[in-house]
Order: sequence, then C-alpha cells, then structure tokens
Amino acid sequence: MKPIFSIIIPLFNKEKEIQQTLESVLNQSFVDFEVIIINDGSTDKSEQIVNSFSDDRILLISTDNKGVSQARNFGINYANGEIIAFLDADDYWFPNHLETLFQLFQQFPEAGLLATNYEFYFSEHSIVKPTFDDLPKENWSGIVTDFFKSSMTYRLAWTSAVAVPKTILDKIGYFDETITLGAGEDTDLWIRIAINYPVAFSTEISARYNMTAQNKISFSDTTKRNFARLDKFYQQEKENPSLKKFLDLYRVVYALKHKLAGDEKNFAFYYSAIAMENCPLKNKILLKLPAFVLKRLFVIGRLLNSNKMYFNFYTRLFKS
Repeated sequence: MKPIFSIIIPLFNKEKEIQQTLESVLNQSFVDFEVIIINDGSTDKSEQIVNSFSDDRILLISTDNKGVSQARNFGINYANGEIIAFLDADDYWFPNHLETLFQLFQQFPEAGLLATNYEFYFSEHSIVKPTFDDLPKENWSGIVTDFFKSSMTYRLAWTSAVAVPKTILDKIGYFDETITLGAGEDTDLWIRIAINYPVAFSTEISARYNMTAQNKISFSDTTKRNFARLDKFYQQEKENPSLKKFLDLYRVVYALKHKLAGDEKNFAFYYSAIAMENCPLKNKILLKLPAFVLKRLFVIGRLLNSNKMYFNFYTRLFKS
C-alpha cells in the first residue's frame, strides 16, 4: 500500500545533525510515510548513523556527490507517496508537522504548495518566529491571497516546512539542477508552483530551521555557484506587480552577493533588471556602496549571529 507522504532528505556530511533530524521524523503524530534519504557522497559518518535506524520506512540510497537539487530529484523519482515533503538533514520537525500538512492537503485540495510556519533556532534562549505580510500571526490556515506579497519580509515557503502533491511536481517539473545549493534552487520551484496554483499555509509552527548547523559560505564561493537567473519569469512579472517586487528583492540579494565576490558582470546582470521603485532606500544605498564597505557590514552581521543576535542578510534587506 502506497504511503501518503514521501519524505525526501538530501544528506551530505551531516553526522552531527542527522540523528536528531531522523528522530524528529519518526516521532511524527502522522505515521503514514516513507523516508527516502539520498546520501550525496558523504565522507563522514552520516551513512553509518542512518543505518543504525531499523525502521522499515527508511530507504537510504547512496550516490556520488552531485548536489542538493539532483539529490532531491533522485528521491522524488523513487517516491511512492501522494505528497512529497522535504526536509534538510540538519533541520527538525515538531511532532505536529506532517499532521498539519495533511490537514492542509485535505482542506485545500486545489493547492499546489502546502506550507507551515517555522522558527529560526540559534539556542534555547534565542529563537526567532517569522510573521508574514497580510496574514494573521497565529491560529490561521487557508489559501494565501498573494503568496509573493506575503513573502516580502520572511519566506512563506521554506524548504523544510513545505510539501507538494506529486501530481503537481509531475506537471511543473522538479528542482532546476543547474542552480546550486543556497543559490535559489528551492525558491525557483516555489515560484513556478505559486504562479500556477494556490498556496495553502498554516501559521502553526511545526518546523525548526537549525541556524547552529549552517555552513559559512565565503565571498569567493559565490563565483563557484550557479544562482537562479530569474529571467525565466520576465513575462509573468510584467503582469504581476507582487511577483515583480519579490523578484527584484531577490535580485538585490544576488547582486550584492556578486559585488561582495568581485563579480561585476553578474552584479550588472541582476542590477540592470531591478525596478528601483521596488527597493527601499537602504537597499539602494547598499547597491551603491563599494565592495569593501559591504564586506565590513557582512562581517558585522556574522559577528552578531555568533553572539546570538539575529541578523539575516535576506530579511534585513527585504524589510521596508
């Protein structure tokens, strides 16, 4: 009998986190699921830790290291479930997560994307809980009126807190494998779905973004990564002002990342597509600052994070 959920977990060198992540899955109140773990060429003890679990619902597939998008797509191809849920190997689900997603699936069968609220975890004494534009802060679930407008301050769809019916992925397509980790590979898919289908959301927090496990990416790493170009949405953004503003704010982020890395060509690519009326004044100032000043600001942000003072490049730029 096919499960309701197929849970896709890409795994690459997460020996310190994968046990807790898997335990959070097995502790779900909703138990009709399979777990497909794609070991994407790990060189640590991640695979050994997964093999220590004896639950028959867990399937581990080991491959060469090809990147997170290919790992997720590989898992989707193996999936038997009606709904595909995504979880990164260093994040965490509260016991209500799958139950909440299933309730959304039942209540809003027209939805192409199912999402719940989540929290940023730095320590037990430092937890940030997002709120979203034009949505109640708590005790609400429903179809989001304007997905892109509601995602201006915090991302409404975060990978470890979303699920997609398999039939939707078969129609829309899977993750774009030309986009590398942390360069918009997930956002690209959520945009493609939200353009074509309603998005169902619950304000109930059911997932945790583990900020203590994030790997630091240097300025030079930007030049080694393939970012979402966003130009595939040019036609749709002409007809949807909220989408245009949403994409422009991403263009600001990507432009600044490339300026920090000294990549003037790609900085110019993103900068030239931005409608400046969509940018708050501080974003305009940041875009004009010399790279050495941006680097100092970026370092200050990291220092704040290391001292449990929340500073996020995405949200600080997006908040107007």
